[in-house]
Amino acid sequence: MESMTRDPAVAKRAAGYKAAEMVKDGMIIGLGTGSTVMYTMERLSRRIDEGLTIAGIPTSFQTAIRAREYNIPLTTLDDHPVIDLAIDGADEVDPQLRLIKGRGAAHTREKCVAAAAQRFIVVVDEQKMVTCLDGLVPVEIIAFAIRPVMDQLLNLNCTPILREGVKKDGPVITDNGNFIIDAKFKKITKPEKLEASIGLIPGVVESGLFCGFTDKTTVIVGGEKKCRVIP
Repeated sequence: MESMTRDPAVAKRAAGYKAAEMVKDGMIIGLGTGSTVMYTMERLSRRIDEGLTIAGIPTSFQTAIRAREYNIPLTTLDDHPVIDLAIDGADEVDPQLRLIKGRGAAHTREKCVAAAAQRFIVVVDEQKMVTCLDGLVPVEIIAFAIRPVMDQLLNLNCTPILREGVKKDGPVITDNGNFIIDAKFKKITKPEKLEASIGLIPGVVESGLFCGFTDKTTVIVGGEKKCRVIP
């Protein structure tokens, strides 16, 4: 593909910076979690130094900490239940602009912020673009219901795996105090139906399937020389 680069960091920076240029003075913006959005915040910090006035709603503790380091003013969904736009990354993006998110375990808050946004900007490198969603679907669950949730996920023809911590013994704990199950599917042919089915399981907080925002989604695919903007 013409915009593909061998260095993912270059592509992520290009996409993140491009998204930052879409932010206008006075906007309330959602700030996603992950490495590509960190580049967006880096560029926004420079624009703030140049006079841009904005406020951001972070989707994780990590994002809030980094935003403060960049001197980006923060606010909440309580103060702004409708926001101008949200900027976030994705693990996979299909041709219909449906997403899988959640490798950073922040997808519940990310989905809340995306739902509140009038426009959803997704920043990725070319490797995240796929012809069909597959692989792991992160599912945030309450710890009380881990066994029955895993059993019902098995009925959806996946392999559910409790996510374990790195440099920490035991399960990953989300910013909401919950567990993450990574549900591995061979192929997801009907992602909207699957998202709904997972959401109906008692004990599930939210899944990493993002199928309901395609009408307001713009995807920025970073490249070494230029970015592709879809649509």
